[in-house]
Amino acid sequence: MNEYHTAIKHVVRFLTVSGSLAFVATSLHAAPSDPAANYPDKPIRFIVPFSPGAGTDMTARTIAQKLGDKWGHQVVVDNRTGAGGAIGVDYAAKATPDGYTICLISASVSVNSATNPRLPYDLVKDLQGISQATSLFYVVYIHPSVPAKSVRELIAYAKANPGKLNFGSSGNNTLQHFSGELFNHMAGVKIVHIPYKGTAAVIPAMLSGEVQVGFGSLIGTRSQMESGRLRGIAITAAKRSPSIDLPTVAESGLRGYEVDQWYGVITSSSVPRPIVRKLNAAIAEALRQPDVATRLAADGSTPVGSSPEQFNAHIKSEIAKWTKLVKEANLRFDK
Repeated sequence: MNEYHTAIKHVVRFLTVSGSLAFVATSLHAAPSDPAANYPDKPIRFIVPFSPGAGTDMTARTIAQKLGDKWGHQVVVDNRTGAGGAIGVDYAAKATPDGYTICLISASVSVNSATNPRLPYDLVKDLQGISQATSLFYVVYIHPSVPAKSVRELIAYAKANPGKLNFGSSGNNTLQHFSGELFNHMAGVKIVHIPYKGTAAVIPAMLSGEVQVGFGSLIGTRSQMESGRLRGIAITAAKRSPSIDLPTVAESGLRGYEVDQWYGVITSSSVPRPIVRKLNAAIAEALRQPDVATRLAADGSTPVGSSPEQFNAHIKSEIAKWTKLVKEANLRFDK
């Protein structure tokens, strides 16, 4: 009898182990090896941490439309503004890391990371780049009352008249602010910073003569320059642009100066790499389409479509650049 019971126990144990192994094998076989295989199978939320109608908003909507057309699932642009973009970026960092929440950032977000230690996220550790979408220069423009028609003449006038010139920006710790601070530091001048609540407030201040120097997008300044109410003297890009006949700051008096108001797409650092790759390929494909390039060129943007690795490296280098400026120029400002 004991031998019989022992035999039965061995049989039961064998069947149990065999069944468990078969279940595991079946489960492994059924589980998709590529988490991006069926991605996307529902709408994607595209966070824009800036106001509707801005260049970031237009760029995101252009990309969203192409992604929606490609995949047959809606890509919903969600403007979550505030704190220099930090609110929207934080939302993306803390969203479920399944690839269904992505975020369009601008270079100002890297400035924020370089200057604000109280951010609720780490741009490098908590988020990852999908692709740099565009490269965008600023126009350096001045009020006609300033007797300068080039960067060299502006620097000479600023040195001869310390404290007489002000430059306007869309706020503290924005890229416009740091464009002016970098100019001051490299040129050895002190053009006083006047922050405003948003880009839209800077142009009226310029036209009234409240500030005399500005750094702004082509789309926001072109009509005023064409009317002669403002004077464009240079662009902040590394090389000249076919969008406007102006020299670069670097070639016209301040060698090494460059500011790029780039836009790029990021997501949570925990999103699986295969999904990031699929998003990257689709965004790059969208940016290569002629109608997209034409639409983006309206504000001087040039499509980029970099790899995730390239964009991650770019974000790190931008944070390092602005961190260095803060230290070297001993900048102090309200957070």
